[in-house]
Amino acid sequence: MSTPDINAELLKFRDQIDSIDQQMLALLNKRASLAQSIGHVKAKTDAPVMRPEREAQVLDKLNAANTGPLNAQHIHTLFKEIMSACRSLEREVHVAFLGPLGTYSEQAVWSFFGHCVQAEPVETIEEAFRQLQAQQVDFAVVPVENSAEGSVARTLDALVESTALVCGEVQLPIHHQLLCQTGTLEGIQKICAHPQALAQCRNWLAQYAPNIQQETVASNGVAAKMASEDNSVGAIAGQAAREHYGLKAFQEHIQDDAHNTTRFLVLGNQVTGPSGQDKTSLVASVPNQPGAVYKMLEPFNAENVSMTRLESRPARNGRWEYYFFIDLQGHQSEPAVTKALDQLKKNASFLKVLGSYPAAQRN
Repeated sequence: MSTPDINAELLKFRDQIDSIDQQMLALLNKRASLAQSIGHVKAKTDAPVMRPEREAQVLDKLNAANTGPLNAQHIHTLFKEIMSACRSLEREVHVAFLGPLGTYSEQAVWSFFGHCVQAEPVETIEEAFRQLQAQQVDFAVVPVENSAEGSVARTLDALVESTALVCGEVQLPIHHQLLCQTGTLEGIQKICAHPQALAQCRNWLAQYAPNIQQETVASNGVAAKMASEDNSVGAIAGQAAREHYGLKAFQEHIQDDAHNTTRFLVLGNQVTGPSGQDKTSLVASVPNQPGAVYKMLEPFNAENVSMTRLESRPARNGRWEYYFFIDLQGHQSEPAVTKALDQLKKNASFLKVLGSYPAAQRN
C-alpha cells in the first residue's frame, strides 16, 4: 500500500476518533453538571463530598460491563480521574499524607482519589492523624503494612488513640531505585532512606554498595530531597521522587522482593457504607488468662467470617498486655459480621471497630 493510501486510511480513523472525542466531551460535561447538582443537594445536609463505597460500586459496574480492549486497570485509571474531576466541582477535597513530595504515600493519594484533590504533605504519621481529627483536612493516607517488612508501628499506635475511621485502602507495588545526582555511585558517601526501604533492599545494598554508609530518615521523599541538595548522598526512593527532584537512577528495581507491596489506609471522619466487597478492621484486647485469645477469635469461626489479618502489638501500659489488630472480610453491617462483633464485645476487655471500607483487591 502506497504512502498516500496509508495516510488516507489513517485520516479516516482519525476523523472517527475526533468525532468520538467530541461526543465524549459533551457527555463528560453533562456528567460534571450532574455532579454539581449533587453537590448542591449535599450542601443542604452537609453530607460528605466523597463516598468511597459509591465510587467502588461505580468501578465494579463498569468493569462488569467492560468488553475490552481496555482492561480493568485502564478502566480504573480513566474513571478515577473522571470521578476526581467531577468531585472537585462539588468541593475541593483536602488529603494529608506522609511527605515530603515524591513519597509512595503521595502515589497512594493519587491512586485512591485521582489528581483533582489538594494533597498536603505532613512531616509525621501522627501529624496526619492530628490534622484529620482537627478537621483541617478531609482525609489522610498513611502506610500500615509492607509485604516484606510487616506493619508500621506508628500507624497502629495512632489508630488505637485516634477517632479516625478507616474508609479505604490502597495496595501499591513498591519499586525502589537508587537515586543520586549523577547516576553513578562515584563520590556517594551515604545512602539514605526510610528504615523499611533500607530493609527491603538489604541484599542489593550488601552486594552493590557494601562499603557505603546507610542512614535512616523519616521518609524516602526526605532522602530524595537530601540527594538533590548534596551530590555525596544517594537515596532509595521511587519514580515519583526521581521525577520531582530531578535525580538520576544508578539502578532501578533494587528491592529484594520483586512482589514488594505496601498497603495504605485511607482515613476519614465519616462512616463508610457497604460497597458489596468490603473489609472491616478492628483492634481488641483480652484479659491475660488461659484461653482468652481463643475465645476472642471463636465468634468469627462460629459465624463463618473470614479473618484476613491478625497481629498483636504491646499495649504500652507496662502490664504485658497486647492489642490485637484484626481484618475481616465483610462490612460490619452484614448480619454475620454484626453477630461476631457482638459476641466479641462480651469476651474482650477492649474493642474498637476502626472502620468498614471497600476492599482494594476486588473480584
